[in-house]
Amino acid sequence: ATSTPRNARLSTRAPAPAPPPSASITRTFPVSCLRESPTMFSVMKRAAQRAQGFSRALELTRAVTSSTAPGQSAAAASAAPAAKATHMQAFQVYRWNPDDGGKPMYQTYNVDTNSCGPMMLDVLFKIKDEQDPKLSFRRSCREGICGSCAMNINGTNTLACLSKVDKTEAAAVKIAPLPHMFVVRDLVVDMANFYAQYKSVEPYLKVKDGVAGEENYQNKENRAKLDGLYECILCACCSTACPSYWWNSDQYLGPAVLMQAYRWIIDSRDDFTEERLEKLNDSMKLYRCHTIMNCSKVCPKGLNPAKAIAKVKTMLH
Repeated sequence: ATSTPRNARLSTRAPAPAPPPSASITRTFPVSCLRESPTMFSVMKRAAQRAQGFSRALELTRAVTSSTAPGQSAAAASAAPAAKATHMQAFQVYRWNPDDGGKPMYQTYNVDTNSCGPMMLDVLFKIKDEQDPKLSFRRSCREGICGSCAMNINGTNTLACLSKVDKTEAAAVKIAPLPHMFVVRDLVVDMANFYAQYKSVEPYLKVKDGVAGEENYQNKENRAKLDGLYECILCACCSTACPSYWWNSDQYLGPAVLMQAYRWIIDSRDDFTEERLEKLNDSMKLYRCHTIMNCSKVCPKGLNPAKAIAKVKTMLH
């Protein structure tokens, strides 16, 4: 006789009938086992009590659900909190398009500040998305890291992504590009001169003798001297708030660039300290700073460019 494979024998068996939903499933154990193991008995007893509690809770839920009137769900929905009320605020935004041949102007937009994010950059996004898609401005990180959205808001240079909307302000909020900078379009300014000045101070480590691929160590004390300097994000808020930079931006390096120059001058790993100082020892590059302190007041990162410039002057004299 031929032998039937085991899988085939199993497949010919009829499946066991499933118990009805209302039936309770119990497991039986030999009484001798329970007598010999009191621990197992107590575990089974607690499990039975939990199962009984679950059954009662389920029955109670079904009873409450079935007794709920049809109109009660609508009443519960009406009791939900109402939507936020609109809060309209006026924003005057600087507009200029070189392709139109028109003059610069301020255009007023009314924005519901309850239906957008809390920052000025959110307001500009809402204006661009819903009212004027031609509005131009720079933005990138939205976290105060890149410095792209630097602009003048209500007379103060700041980052739009870090400037919170004051909902108690009754007057229109005025948004303009960074002052005394060539405007490319709307809130976008030409940063070419600023970056060229930054490049002129050679903002990178320079060593006279060194082995390629070898680390240049720095102790904790020398590393701490760079705190408050390396955090600069080159947003140009400080430089464009300086009157000396307004009138002499073609020669005066400005607070941001001078602070970065000082950052590399005091770096213990750099071997060109004297050369860097000599390059700054100029009546226009450095000494146009009259310690007005506008730069330190407006820095969105809380840095102190005026102090760094004073340190450079001290090192030269």
